[in-house]
Amino acid sequence: MKAWLILADGTIFEGSSIGATGKTIGETVFTTGMTGYLETLTDPSYYGQIVTQTFPLIGNYGDIPQDYESKKCWVRGYIVRELCDLPSNFRCNGTLSDFLKSQNIVGICGIDTRALTKRLRESGVMNGMIVSGVDSCPSITEELLKEIKAYKISQAVESVQNGSIGDGGVTGITSEACFPPVEKVATNEVGAQGEIRFANEFCNRFNESECAKLTSPSKSVVLWDFGAKANIQRELEKRGCRITVVPCTATAEEILALKPDGLMLSNGPGDPAENVEIISNLKKICEWNKQMHKQIQDDAEDCHAEQVLASKTPIPIFGICLGHQMLALARGCKTSKLKYGHRGGNHPCKDTENGRVYITSQNHGYAVENASLPSYAKMSFFNVNDGTVEGITYTDIPAFSVQFHPEACGGPHDTNFLFDKFVSMIK
Repeated sequence: MKAWLILADGTIFEGSSIGATGKTIGETVFTTGMTGYLETLTDPSYYGQIVTQTFPLIGNYGDIPQDYESKKCWVRGYIVRELCDLPSNFRCNGTLSDFLKSQNIVGICGIDTRALTKRLRESGVMNGMIVSGVDSCPSITEELLKEIKAYKISQAVESVQNGSIGDGGVTGITSEACFPPVEKVATNEVGAQGEIRFANEFCNRFNESECAKLTSPSKSVVLWDFGAKANIQRELEKRGCRITVVPCTATAEEILALKPDGLMLSNGPGDPAENVEIISNLKKICEWNKQMHKQIQDDAEDCHAEQVLASKTPIPIFGICLGHQMLALARGCKTSKLKYGHRGGNHPCKDTENGRVYITSQNHGYAVENASLPSYAKMSFFNVNDGTVEGITYTDIPAFSVQFHPEACGGPHDTNFLFDKFVSMIK
C-alpha cells in the first residue's frame, strides 16, 4: 500500500505504508541512533513528532517489550528507509510492524531518508503529514499546507486518562500516562486500549546485590515526571533510592511536604518556556533551597550546628533534558529553539572541568542560551559540534543538570556516573 510524506514546504516523498493506515500530522525530525528504536518510540519526549530514523535498516531485532521506556508509543508518525519484518533476536516478541499497528502509529518506509534528513538540516525541522490508505497523493493546495503548518505540539498534548486537551507544555503527560505500573505481572501484556503492562524485569537486568537495595532503600527521591523515561527510575533504584513519582501538576508545597532527600527533574516534550506553572513551582523550591543553604552558613558556628544541619538540609536537584531546561529558566536563564535539534546516540559533549569528551544520547529541539547564564550558573558541559550548553552546575544551591541523557538505553553509557554524583550529593 502506498503512502506519502508531505512537508510544510510542499515537498513530497512517496513510499509504502507501515503501521496503521490513515493521516497524521506532526513536527518532522530525525534521529541518528543506530539502535534503540523501541526506546525512541516509547520515549514521551518524542510526543507530537514524526520521527525519521537515519539508520537505513530498522526492526532487525523486532519488538522487545522489556525495553520500552513507557507504557505506550508517543510519536505522531514514523519514517524508515527499510523496515525489517523478519527479526532475529532471542528476546524478540514480535515484529516492529505489528507493534506500530497495535499502537495505531501511521508510518512510511521506502523513501530516501538521507535526502529527507538533508532537507531538514538545511531548512530546519518543519511540520509534515503522512497519508496512507488512499489511492493517490492528496493535491498540494494552500488549504492542505495551512493545515500542516498549523499543527503545534503544545496544543496537541492530550490527557490519556480523559481525552481532554491540555493547556500547553507537558500537561496531560502524567505519571499514570507514561510510567510503567508498579504491580508485577507474569508476562508483558497488551491491554484492550493498546497500553503495555510491564513484567518486573529489573532483577533479570542487574546483579543480586543491586536488586537487594530495592528491599531496603536508604534515600527517598521525588521524581517529578514531565514525561519521564523508565530508565531514570531504574538507575536511581539501582543505587538504593526509594522513588516517589509525582505528576507534572505537582506544586512546590506538595513536593516539599514529602520531605525528599533528593529531587529528580525528568525529560519531556515540547517548548520548556510554555510550562509556566511548573517553572514557577520549581523556582519556589530553588528559593527554599537557597534559604536553607544561607541559614546553614549563618548558623555554622553555633554549638548546635549538627542539629541545625539535620533540620535545614537543602534538597539536591538533578535535571535531565526538559528538566535541565526548566531548571535553567527557573534560575533566570533563557532558552531558544534549535534549527534541527539534537537527536541520536552519537553527540560529543566536553566536560569543562577535566576537558574529557563524552559521547551522549540526546533528544531535544531547544537549548539553554549560553549568554544567559548568571554568575551562579557554571556551564559544566558543552556540545562539541555547535558549542551549545549541555550541562549546568549551580554554585548557590546543591543542583546540577544536563541536556543529554545519562540514563540512555541502548546507550551510550559514558555519562552514567552522573547518577552516582547525584546520590553522593544526597548522602
